[in-house]
Amino acid sequence: MNLETPKKFQMLVDQAQQVALNFLRPISRKYDKAEHSYPKELDMLASLLDGMNDGAPESAGASTAGKRGAQANEGIRNGSNMSTALGIIEMCYGDTGLLLSMPRQGLGNSAIAAVANDEQLERFMGKWAAMAITEPGTGSDSANIRTSATRDGDDFILNGEKIYVTSGERADCVVVWATLDRNLGRAAIKSFVVEKGTPGMTVTRLEHKLGIKASDTAAINFTDCRVPVANLLGNPEIDVGKGFAGVMETFDNTRPLVAAMAVGCAKASLERTKELLKDYLDPNYSTLPLNASNVVATVTRMEAEWEAARLLTLKAAWMADNKQPNSKEASIAKAKAGRVGNEITLKCVELCASVGYGEDELLEKWARDSKILDIFEGTQQIQQLIIARRLLGKSSSELK
Repeated sequence: MNLETPKKFQMLVDQAQQVALNFLRPISRKYDKAEHSYPKELDMLASLLDGMNDGAPESAGASTAGKRGAQANEGIRNGSNMSTALGIIEMCYGDTGLLLSMPRQGLGNSAIAAVANDEQLERFMGKWAAMAITEPGTGSDSANIRTSATRDGDDFILNGEKIYVTSGERADCVVVWATLDRNLGRAAIKSFVVEKGTPGMTVTRLEHKLGIKASDTAAINFTDCRVPVANLLGNPEIDVGKGFAGVMETFDNTRPLVAAMAVGCAKASLERTKELLKDYLDPNYSTLPLNASNVVATVTRMEAEWEAARLLTLKAAWMADNKQPNSKEASIAKAKAGRVGNEITLKCVELCASVGYGEDELLEKWARDSKILDIFEGTQQIQQLIIARRLLGKSSSELK
């Protein structure tokens, strides 16, 4: 496979980078200082992106990322997952928090695109969807979810609490993970689309965070919250044989996108650091790292790590476009990009000393923003555990 940027997406990449530099960067510090304030400037940008998605089926956007596009006889293709990942890299080159605040581009939209049926895709088109997985005491161990969904006629009744829901207050609906029967374990976990304003659904608080302050992060309670059966995503039957795989398909889509966020944020830090330290660097790479100064050797190593993370991210997205099982590759990309993003952004602050630590530059902000990208959608340790299971052919009960 060729992991260079496909030529047909080059215009998209260039446009996204211009938006990042000329639209997101200028308001980045403003909303870092005004936590929980909605960036109204994004409404126009979101409408523009909606129009692009309507006009081209392979445009960039969370709602276009899925595995349903490619057919077995189509051959190799670069589709919506690849374009979305490339677009996210460039947008996070501008500001990660503002990207996460973009209407109709939430992680819930990617989940709907991944597993919803045609009727649901039509019904939820144009909706801004958040994703609600984490619970008090249940973070990376998603299989231990306690929020319950009990069948009652044509509805499910949801009861439980979700925390750290990105865009939980602003979104039009929330994709909620809940269990149909805790005694049946992972196989009984399903995802439901709960629309804003549904009786029994209450946003209880907004979190104060280290980074991505432009994005709201909510805690939501569900008390006897009635959700139509038609809002259940995927197969409503409990398939013990398939286990947790059905609901986990959403992660195969969203983890490469989070990896793309980390790649974009790290790119911003690395490029700005190279600009600030240009008098000390070798632009032609004429000196071997072993013989170079510490600054040159460090920047060279960070560039190599960043490129590896970028290529792994594109590979996971490419596999999704071509309907290839990508669970292992999605976790590899997420683990590598999350870790490398943290390392690069923090090292860039260190290399630039007082300039990097001060608020005149965005380096310290990017370091704060990048931390969450190694945590949500599965922590570093969870990704390594998943990768080990895939490589060794072990189940979750055999390798914990």
